[in-house]
Amino acid sequence: MRVLVVDDEPSIRESLRRGLVAGGWTVDTAPDGEIGLEMACDEGYDVVVLDIMMPRRNGYEVVREMRRREVWTPVLMLTAKDGEYDQADAFDLGADDYLIKPFSFVVLEARLRSLVRRGAPERPSTFQAGDLTVDPAARDVRRGDERITVTAREYSVLEYLIRNRNQVVSKEQILRAVWDAAYDGDDNIVEVYIGYLRRKIDAPFRAHAIETVRGQGYRLVDSTTGT
Repeated sequence: MRVLVVDDEPSIRESLRRGLVAGGWTVDTAPDGEIGLEMACDEGYDVVVLDIMMPRRNGYEVVREMRRREVWTPVLMLTAKDGEYDQADAFDLGADDYLIKPFSFVVLEARLRSLVRRGAPERPSTFQAGDLTVDPAARDVRRGDERITVTAREYSVLEYLIRNRNQVVSKEQILRAVWDAAYDGDDNIVEVYIGYLRRKIDAPFRAHAIETVRGQGYRLVDSTTGT
């Protein structure tokens, strides 16, 4: 799951990034409201963590502009402002949740998972391709009734593929969605993880969900056990 953290305090930004990455999230960060707004509108995040008091644009302005542009990505306001009117303003402008600093990482992650599960209005709570099911809230992968154990990175690749079911996605698109923006290694790492996934979700079930589209990338299609 991909999250954008927007906060002007470098230490808080880095602490959030480290903690969320350790929890299996893919994290991008922005140092002010203006940069955060453009990233939130241009990239496909699952959820945005947004401070209120920031330079250039404050958090209220960011969430209001996101909604004006019809960007419905769930937003959690994470701020030291604890007044009831501060919270009311945030919700009125389009925020989905509000957490006051200092905070518990356990609570933060639980709330982020809840927001991802709720998602944008058109986003389903689970994704399915044939008898393959992915539940983003529980990070659960199944073939029929059988649960499949995958690593955090394998899960992120699979979730991106199933969110884009029946569409061809390139290695570059997968890298951008699953690895952070600073990754400058070989893009063949995507091929490696596709191989890992095939050995877990396809081969044991004689299924063929992940297709290679030569010269273009990969596509996840409906495929059931034994097909």
